[in-house]
Amino acid sequence: QVQPVESGGGLVQAGGSLRLSCAVSGSIFKFSAMAWYRQAPGKERELVATIKFGNTYYADSVKGRFTISRDNAKNTVYLEMNSLKPDDTAVYYCNAPVRSSDSGSWGQGTQVTVSS
Repeated sequence: QVQPVESGGGLVQAGGSLRLSCAVSGSIFKFSAMAWYRQAPGKERELVATIKFGNTYYADSVKGRFTISRDNAKNTVYLEMNSLKPDDTAVYYCNAPVRSSDSGSWGQGTQVTVSS
């Protein structure tokens, strides 16, 4: 099956910014809700932000610092990350929440490393 392709990660100092992108096939993008998740070393994958019909949700840990958006014409989801902290270090993934229980639906993710 087709997986999302995440990009834009990298190494950044605390307080810096990154913009992640996620290219999604049309068959996935048709789902109304899309989300960004992250998995830090030794921890379970956690939900970071979702977007559905322009409505957004953010985990408390990123609220006010991260912004999720989508470009329907480009089948792309973005995550703008500002004021990054070392605790934000993780592999970031995007997916449609309805597909999240399917292990085969996940892409490779993109590594974000925030140095102190």
